[in-house]
Formats: sequence, C-alpha cells, structure tokens
Amino acid sequence: MNKRTLLVPEQVWTDGETHRGWCVLVGGDRIAAAGPRQSIGDVSDCEVVALSGCTLLPGLMDLHSHLFLHPYNETSWDDQVLRESEAYRTALAVAHAEATLMAGFTTLRDLGTEGAGYADVSLKRAIDDGIVKGPRLFVAGRAIVATGAYGPMRRNYRTDCCFPQGALEASGVGEIVRAVRIEAAHGADWIKLYGDYRVGPNGETRPTFSQEELNAAVATAHDLGRPVAVHAMTDEAMQRAARAGVQTIEHGYAGSRETFALMRENDVAFLPTLTVSEALSEYFVPGESHPTESMQMAERGFRNALAEGVTIGCGSDVGPYPHGENVRELIWMARLGMSPAEVLLAATAVNARILGKKNELGSIKAAHLADLIVVEGSPPEDLSSLKNVRWVMKGGVRF
Repeated sequence: MNKRTLLVPEQVWTDGETHRGWCVLVGGDRIAAAGPRQSIGDVSDCEVVALSGCTLLPGLMDLHSHLFLHPYNETSWDDQVLRESEAYRTALAVAHAEATLMAGFTTLRDLGTEGAGYADVSLKRAIDDGIVKGPRLFVAGRAIVATGAYGPMRRNYRTDCCFPQGALEASGVGEIVRAVRIEAAHGADWIKLYGDYRVGPNGETRPTFSQEELNAAVATAHDLGRPVAVHAMTDEAMQRAARAGVQTIEHGYAGSRETFALMRENDVAFLPTLTVSEALSEYFVPGESHPTESMQMAERGFRNALAEGVTIGCGSDVGPYPHGENVRELIWMARLGMSPAEVLLAATAVNARILGKKNELGSIKAAHLADLIVVEGSPPEDLSSLKNVRWVMKGGVRF
C-alpha cells in the first residue's frame, strides 16, 4: 500500500479562494481529503510535510505549447524544421518537458510538432510510463493547414525541390476529412487547424480554410471524439471557426467584440498567447521601447475578449521563447486586466474545463489527481511568486 502524505502549508489556494489552516491528504495518485486539519481524520500513518511560508496550489496548465520548438533567436523556425533531425528535436523536447514540469506546470496541451511528425505521441507515452519527467500531455500530432499556406514557405526556396513541411496539408472537404482521420489514427488527442496564415500577396494574414472545409473537419473530429483547436489571427477566420463549432481559438489578436460575443454564444474558449508576441518583438525589434504593432493587436484582442465575457484559458505559445518560463503568460494576463485570482483560475480550473477534465484536474478536491505545486509566498496577492516553486507533485509523485 502506498504511504499517505499529509501536506501542511501556510495556505491552500483552489477554485478562486484562499484557505488558511487547510491541509491536503494525498494517497496514491489522488487527493484523499482537503480541508481544516480536524476534518482530515486519522493521520497517524501519514508522512507529514510542513510547508511554512508556502502556498499549495493545483498544478498549473498551459494549453498552447510547442515542446518541439526552441527560441527563434537561437535557431530560426525554418532551420529547426529543415536542418534539425526529428531525433535531435525529440531529445530537446525531453529537456523542455522536464523544465516545464519543474516550473510548476503539470499539464500541457502541445499544439503541433512543427515538422517533427508524431514524436509528441511517443513523448507523451514516455512520460506516462515514467521513463522521462514531464507534465501530462494532450497532443495534436501534426497541425492541419491549407495546401501551400504554411512553412517553410515555398516562395522562399527553390520551387523544383521538395522539403519537409511544418504541418499536414489539405485542400477541399475530402482532403481535410482524411487529414483529421489520419491525425486521430496516429494518436492525436486534439485536432489543430490553421484557420488563417500569411498567404496574402505581400504576406498578409488571410483566411485559408472555407466555412465548408472547417465545418467538415470539426464534424469529423467530433465523430472521432476529438475536440478542435483553431489558430486564427483574423476576425473572419475566428468567425468561421466559431460557427464551425470548435472548442478553442488560439491567438485572436484581431478579434472584434462582435466576434468574441459569437464565441461566447457558441461556448468557444479563447487562448490569448500574449507572451509569444512579446518574445518575438524582442527578437526581431531589438531596443523597441514601446509595444510593437503585434503586441498592441494582442492587447486589443485580449481586452475585447474580457469585455465580452469569453471563457479565457491560459495558453502561451511557449517554444518560440524558453520552456520553463510559461509563467510569463500569467503575468501578462494580469497586466492587461485580469485579477490574480482570475489568472490563477484560467491556469487551473478553467483550463481543466476546456480539456474536459474538470472532475480530475485543476482543483484541490478529494478524488482529484494529486497534481500540486508548492510556492514560496502568496500567488493570489503576487503572481510573480509563482517563479518561486519549491516542489512539484504530479499524480502523487514529488519532483
């Protein structure tokens, strides 16, 4: 029998509330009880872990990540896809996964391997089997893009050469349905679609899949029991995705209030990815003293979503900036208008609902999985204290 562990922190934060004097009892991979010490019952057989000065929280979640990418100021996206082997990128992803877990993020949704095939499915298995350390993964395999609408962009290379693509290409209802089925068959938990991309004559971002194509893709994914995430920067692509019945829209920088209202009505969640805009601005506009146009667009979209009451989860697009720094997204969300409690909810209970795992993850409750983090300080008052992770527990195992 697994020995039970009683965690005794300064305070417990869960589901938007701070509880002083609470303890959490862990048995096996689950939370056995949580509440005041006297409500826990007999703990004479328990290992007692005193955590003075610390806050115990549910493990954090980032629902837009790319473990198979690393910062573009180290190696450009094209060179990662074209010049780094899948084996090398998988080795990097193992290190990225451990760094993420140790930063307090016990669950990730990885939205596309960007040219590394289905290595995310194998990485998920290795983590689940205890071979490597990492967060719980929900994976998408290869994202699905319209033919010629992704990278490496053909116009930048010899047109008589074939080279790896960062995603699976499809055009027309028949092809996109087939592509969804291929991804599901290879182990994708989520289907990732690119609703728009930089396909205009001068590289402008424009919608790529028609309403009919998106409708068919989403219907097929749902028939297969897979939820759908859509990359969409433009207002039109966001509207098409919302009308198609997707579960989440990523980025949404140009989203109008009308479009976010449509998302709210159709129960489509929003993952704002604020940090990646900041990171890319740092790489490509060095010394910029004011927010770049991309950062300003991201802020407008985020504020529009807030104003319309859309469900907002935490998703950062980490990969183009260093893994293990995911908490930067939470700090940006607070900077642009969310309270610390709202941000913490987005990264825990709200994200759990988005994943369809509200009865297992995201809260400190009896029978939930024991995914917990201990931080020095009080995140509900100061989110920067999330950088001070003392230790992490995933499934009852301490790291």
